[in-house]
Amino acid sequence: MTSTTNALPQYTDEEAEHVLRDGSGVPVGIVERPRWTPARIAVWVAVALVGALGWTMLAVVRGEEVNTIWFVVTAVASYAIAYRFYALYVQRKVMRPDDTRATPAERINNGRDFDPTDRRVLYGHHFAAIAGAGPLVGPVLAAQMGYLPGTLWIIFGVIVAGGVQDMLVLFYSMRRGGRSLGQMARDEIGRFGGTVAIVVVFVMLMIVLAVLALVCVNALADSPWGVFSVGCTIPIALLMGLYLRFLRPGRVSEVSVIGFLLLLAAIIGGRYVAESSWGDFFHLTPTTLVVCMVVYGFLAAVLPVWLLLTPRDYLSTFMKVGTIVVLAIGIVVVRPVAQMPDFTEFAFNTEGPVFAGALFPFLFITIACGALSGMHAMVSSGTTPKMIQKESQARMIGYGGMLMESFVAIMALAAAVSLNQGIYFSMNMSAASIQATAGSSYSAQATPEENAAAAIANLGVSDPAGNQPEIIWETVVDGDEVTLTGAPALEAVADDVGEPSVVSRTGGAPTLAVGMANIMHNVVGGKAMMAFWYHFAIMFEALFILSAVDAVTRVARFQLGDAIGNLVPKFRDPGWRVGSWLTTGVVVAAWGSLLLMGVTDPNGGIRTLFPLFGIANQLIAACALTIVTVMVVKKGYVRWAWIPLVPLAIDTATTFTASFQKIFSDDVALGYWALHRKAQDAIDSGTLSGQALADAQATVRNTAIQGTLSIAFVVLVAALMAAALVTVVQAVRAGAGRGYDVGSSEDPPQPSHFYAPSGLLVPTPLERKVETEHAVVGDPALLRGGHH
Repeated sequence: MTSTTNALPQYTDEEAEHVLRDGSGVPVGIVERPRWTPARIAVWVAVALVGALGWTMLAVVRGEEVNTIWFVVTAVASYAIAYRFYALYVQRKVMRPDDTRATPAERINNGRDFDPTDRRVLYGHHFAAIAGAGPLVGPVLAAQMGYLPGTLWIIFGVIVAGGVQDMLVLFYSMRRGGRSLGQMARDEIGRFGGTVAIVVVFVMLMIVLAVLALVCVNALADSPWGVFSVGCTIPIALLMGLYLRFLRPGRVSEVSVIGFLLLLAAIIGGRYVAESSWGDFFHLTPTTLVVCMVVYGFLAAVLPVWLLLTPRDYLSTFMKVGTIVVLAIGIVVVRPVAQMPDFTEFAFNTEGPVFAGALFPFLFITIACGALSGMHAMVSSGTTPKMIQKESQARMIGYGGMLMESFVAIMALAAAVSLNQGIYFSMNMSAASIQATAGSSYSAQATPEENAAAAIANLGVSDPAGNQPEIIWETVVDGDEVTLTGAPALEAVADDVGEPSVVSRTGGAPTLAVGMANIMHNVVGGKAMMAFWYHFAIMFEALFILSAVDAVTRVARFQLGDAIGNLVPKFRDPGWRVGSWLTTGVVVAAWGSLLLMGVTDPNGGIRTLFPLFGIANQLIAACALTIVTVMVVKKGYVRWAWIPLVPLAIDTATTFTASFQKIFSDDVALGYWALHRKAQDAIDSGTLSGQALADAQATVRNTAIQGTLSIAFVVLVAALMAAALVTVVQAVRAGAGRGYDVGSSEDPPQPSHFYAPSGLLVPTPLERKVETEHAVVGDPALLRGGHH
């Protein structure tokens, strides 16, 4: 007894007051508010001044040359201030975490879906799950409007909207046993509103999943290097999961080093495998990849989270965060100048060759992940609330994870705008767009590069100096640096990155890869490494997206299980494996069939639904923020309801306006039904035949699907909002306006019996003392499948 007592740390009286303990005296949390010292004040004043300088250079001074280093500086300073002050403000006003209260992971702890997970590993899982195609592709596409609109939306959007949504949904789901978004809507708003939410969110989620998977298939198809490297993350993750569970529990640093080294070996070895006789085995067609992704999605959704999903996402985070940090360092070292102006002409018309639509509302639809994304709300009410150890970690994981994804989006935007304008538009204009823009200069006998050069000459956009953009590329020929223009420049780009052509490589991912390679080769390897950096970036993007697909598949399974559980309660039992298998099978069959259609039918399938991706994603966010607002009001925090209402108002205004334009616009480049009527008139004229007739018929069918779904989504979300408004009015009348809890669906509190820090990396001195004490007096079994 004496030796044990002597091993315990000694607390000052002030420190002892800040330590939270359970009924047995075991420490379970800390209530610590750092004091404002002169040094701490000076640090934050410096951060604020650096951020103000960055915004001045980007948004006020601007000019013909804007160094992309200001993207890094401005973003980091803004995120630091937002996390320290605004996120903490939101936490104290409408969350009020209590670490003496057990989370669902501690209470249920079934070793499958509910599993108390080290905060560092869970942060990696959460970030990997939410960071799909959106923060990579959306900013690249939106660069056609200039660098400033996207920068403003990404940074301010995440601060007031995306981070708030993710953190609040995570916290309120955790308080409700990890229930899904649709089930929380049913519990808080009622049967009608809840049913509407469950149906519309599930259907939109299938579209989001299928589009994410399609981007991943396109990135990995016919790429042995990518397939091998990404495929290796699965057995590496299994090893990490078993290592942490049975061999060395709690040794996160050890398994991190092991996983990182194995991941590096997989990435480097992928190139040699691709060039060896084994390469054919990993040379998979799109159809084969669909089958592989469906099988993987099923297994990742039904296996215990600690075995595959969590360690794989944590492993992916090494590559994701590491690559973005390296890219940021590359920007700081190379300091490339933005080739895009602050605003282009395409920000104010619908003639953009990358996508149709003016800045408002389509910037907010194109850039979803990175600023605000409904898919994140599904993860925050899906896997993460079932694994979080302490309530105080919600800010770090929910808001902090979203800030990291926003930084990914800013780096993607910086890489895209650092490319020559002519190369950017040549890569992102479709073949049809190039033909239309080139006009009489287009020739069927010319090379794609020559036609692209002709199109750029006619493109209605200006460079930062106000001149017509020109295709320019610097390369090395016979050991000498040369500057090429026009079609030869595009051919040199393709040769430098090891591709047959870069013209019309639409979708954003190839453009980002070229932008990253163009920056990184100046830091490591020179021009000889351009091809390596390009293919590394392609694998990086595929890994990003695949991590989101597996996690969101599990989330959709939870959503479907909760919905069926209202009729068949057995489906709500988290330990019933048959139920999890059945619901997972339905989910992967739904998005897998849409994915297969997109891969096998170039004129239909999920490609038909791609324009709905952004709108569907943001409508899910509108549903999530609506539900959160109801929960805030019913809890009695009416005076703080503006916190979720501000992003809800922004999201509703932009998304409903975008839907209205897509439904009713007479512009065939914008409106579904306008294009539908044009295609139908062409068919009725009897002048079409062969492939032209088939394409027109596909357009009629596709636009009808798009238009009908757009109408249905808007009507259903509006109905949910109406039901939520009725609930809010009733709650205010019942006493919520006077600060009373009028009957939220939170689970009854149960005491917590273990401790975990709330910060991500460096513990405070008091946290170190509490960790030391808990290692002696705590029960480690509670972290490995144990129960109360």
